[in-house]
Amino acid sequence: MEVTFKGSPIHISGSLPRLGIQAPDFVLIDKDLKKRSLKDYSGKRKLISIVPSLDTAVCSLSAKKLNQVIKANPESGVVLNISADLPFAQSRFCHAEEVDTIVCLSMMGSKDFAQSYGILMLDGPLASLCARAIVVLDENDTVIYTELVPEVTQEPNYTEALKHFLKK
Repeated sequence: MEVTFKGSPIHISGSLPRLGIQAPDFVLIDKDLKKRSLKDYSGKRKLISIVPSLDTAVCSLSAKKLNQVIKANPESGVVLNISADLPFAQSRFCHAEEVDTIVCLSMMGSKDFAQSYGILMLDGPLASLCARAIVVLDENDTVIYTELVPEVTQEPNYTEALKHFLKK
């Protein structure tokens, strides 16, 4: 599979998990340097926003938008924002931008998450970072929505993702 970065093709490691399957578990690092997995969010609906780095305009904007959504709809579940940024950088970003309702998780130390979710960029200037994607899981960690954003520099389709995430 491939996506583009500023119009140039970038190969990725596979494809997003299929609808209706149990989401692959993961081990990622939170702002307190603790390991987190899907079990830590058990029983909650999850919107997983996968971005290359919060240190870019589109990733930053996406985190801020999703922070506002979950702030207005806290009963809906949890937004997990996953990037290759170090937890220290994620914490600085969240503090500086007042992003306080989403959970930032880092791939620090391992690309396993990116591999198992099929979004590891294999070549190009962003090789070893994640392609931009959204995965929504129900309370039982079943995949109910996915979007691989075809151009890394573009935002995802928030409207469609939120249709599947927000409680009705």
